[in-house]
Amino acid sequence: QVQLVESGGGLVQAGGSLRLSCAASGRTFSTYTMGWFRQAPGQEREFVAAISWSASLTYNADAVKGRFTTSRNNAENTVYLQMNSLKPEDTAVYYCAAGRAHYRNTDPTKFDYWGQGTQVTVSS
Repeated sequence: QVQLVESGGGLVQAGGSLRLSCAASGRTFSTYTMGWFRQAPGQEREFVAAISWSASLTYNADAVKGRFTTSRNNAENTVYLQMNSLKPEDTAVYYCAAGRAHYRNTDPTKFDYWGQGTQVTVSS
């Protein structure tokens, strides 16, 4: 069992940066692929980025490549999403998720545990 709590969301102007954190409980955190997803009002939840259990491999959605970076610290049971050059279309609730999926799997149904989400709003 893994419990996830996101933090770091907020309101930022276009071109700005935010760093999201996801704190996990449970001894098995380091064995899970960690993913970031987002959901805007009226839209389906979409994949943003993922990182392998070892932290050596990452995968980003095309929409955020070159702007977002995910990392993790297994000793501290935390995963991060550094978001730079933010755009208004990045506005959404951002969720972290844990699962046994391959790190390039973008299907949210393959992730077993989810945080409550944190709101990111980018103003133009």
